[in-house]
Amino acid sequence: MSSNDTTNGQTFIHMQVDELAQVLNDQSHVVVDIRDANAFANGRITDAIHLTNESLADFLREADPDAPVVVCCYHGHSSQQAAQFLISQDFTQVYSLDGGYTQWQLQYPDKISR
Repeated sequence: MSSNDTTNGQTFIHMQVDELAQVLNDQSHVVVDIRDANAFANGRITDAIHLTNESLADFLREADPDAPVVVCCYHGHSSQQAAQFLISQDFTQVYSLDGGYTQWQLQYPDKISR
């Protein structure tokens, strides 16, 4: 896992889909999916939480800020801003999934929920 440029000493970390697949089985990481509702309903990483503007406040209140959080979007671009936002909300271990759901779907079609 490679780190990113630091902002105020803390930043998110880039994660590859194969790295996520390795840690997914032990359920140590929380996966949040920021894609639109239709895309999320049509397929998502197993056990991913749909994070939207509507659910964000509840997530921030209920989530463990010290638990590793992996942010997933379509291709791994929007997730970087969302991951940095979670860092700014005092989450300590935040990852942006490089390649996003598109890459996950290609490499791990058996680890998708609908």
